[in-house]
Amino acid sequence: MILLAATVDQYLIPIITVGLYLGLLLVFGWLGHVYSKANSEEDYYLAGRGQGWLISSMTIMATFFSSFALLGAPGMVYREGVVFALVSLNVPVAGFCVYLLGNRIRQAGHRGNYVTQADMLCEHYNSPILLRLLITLVGFLFAIPYIMMQLKAGGDLAAVLFSDFPNAFEVGAVVLSIITALYIMIGGMRSVAWTDALQCLLLTSGMVLAGVALVSQMGGPGQFLKRVESLPDSSLTVPGNTGFWQIPMLFSICVLMPIGGIIQPAQWMRFYSARNAQALRRSALLFIVVLTGCYVFAIMPVGLGGQVLYPLQLGENGVAPNAAVGTYDQILVVLLQETLPSLFGPQLGLIVSSLMVVAIMAAAMSTADSNLHAFSGIVTRDLYVKLLRPNSSEAERLNVGRIVIIAATGISLVFVLLGSTPDSPFAGFMEMIVGLALFAVAFSVQLLPMTLDVLFFRRGSKWGAILGLTVGLAIAFSMTTLFQPFIITLSDADAQVLRWVKHAKAAIPVHASAWGLTANSLVFIALARWRKRSL
Repeated sequence: MILLAATVDQYLIPIITVGLYLGLLLVFGWLGHVYSKANSEEDYYLAGRGQGWLISSMTIMATFFSSFALLGAPGMVYREGVVFALVSLNVPVAGFCVYLLGNRIRQAGHRGNYVTQADMLCEHYNSPILLRLLITLVGFLFAIPYIMMQLKAGGDLAAVLFSDFPNAFEVGAVVLSIITALYIMIGGMRSVAWTDALQCLLLTSGMVLAGVALVSQMGGPGQFLKRVESLPDSSLTVPGNTGFWQIPMLFSICVLMPIGGIIQPAQWMRFYSARNAQALRRSALLFIVVLTGCYVFAIMPVGLGGQVLYPLQLGENGVAPNAAVGTYDQILVVLLQETLPSLFGPQLGLIVSSLMVVAIMAAAMSTADSNLHAFSGIVTRDLYVKLLRPNSSEAERLNVGRIVIIAATGISLVFVLLGSTPDSPFAGFMEMIVGLALFAVAFSVQLLPMTLDVLFFRRGSKWGAILGLTVGLAIAFSMTTLFQPFIITLSDADAQVLRWVKHAKAAIPVHASAWGLTANSLVFIALARWRKRSL
């Protein structure tokens, strides 16, 4: 969106474009309700288990590629340089996981009439309560940060595009929250999948357009590469400008982040909802080809081109974004303000940039809706029905699910607004979208030992699953950036724990997910072997 002057007229086209897009999403929500089976839980959460390959492919891709792709990843490339290109390996790893795990999960879901992850895992381990509570906790620890990512993206977008208006960040986050919650509540999985299909087209098209526009603006591929070569050495080598992306950290994130992104609750429910194995095999292929291409030919040029056009502030105090950019995650929006008018002219550039705004919103909303919808199913099925009201009607459960959507949206929005306050203890945690994504997958990946055991090996035990998951979650959380704000550092013991965590992270620079998963797997395997010997 091009701000030529601070007048209402220059906001008219963007506001109309965004308004039409948001209105269309509500129409999809209504259509999902019209074509759904009244008061059917299976239809509301799994679209009747009949989704074809095209819708399955697009909703899986849209759920995986969120504001992380259009704002967070370009922002990280802008901050770190080419080292973050290696993180693109997470896309084919994720696609392989869809191929390897997706159909087995679908088959189990159809046989057992499962709706959530806990339905399948708890039945296998014959653990109806304790394990279900832990899996619900995993769903919360994944879904809420991921929803926060998307709402933060809406706020960041509004803050740049409507900088002349007061409280633009807050208004953007609130509007995105309300519209997303509404169309999920109206139509359930059908609405989410249909809107995801539209949003997948928008976000992938927007990514490609952004990459092409930037490279063209800089004189073509040859000139672009020549100018990138002039960047500081730290931007062209490992471990990047901040020193964070050392080889062990890169490897652990490239392997475990995509696994956590695929076995998280929303994707698991997409596997249940697929019509057949062919739908998921085609989804895996499209996933690898389309999303890897978007990453290499769009995300990387935007981030590196941003460094060329808006040089980082590198000094003894570390790394900071260019003052004209604001925050790292805003680099794409700032670049669009500069490149599109030159390519298309002022008026057409304004229209195209408005469509790009819609593409960024699509990236955010396609993941927010999936996680809100999945979290609604988790709380309703795994807590309300299994523990509180097992004899409740389907209509009652659907209403509870809608209340959960409102509550989860509200909780996420409160955290986002708190994190936007500079003196908040959560301000550092909310600094970048990528940080929120890495925090979330540290917990979802802890389901991997159980998942592999249930689908392939069938040698684990109930207590191995329970204790392994407990230990994994605790250690993963202790290695995240949110651990220190939650621990009371008033005693020598607290201070000693923080020192141990700091030394461990420095000695073995891997992601929190790797720390948790290692401990989780060791406990799970040890108890499985002990159980085998005791039989």
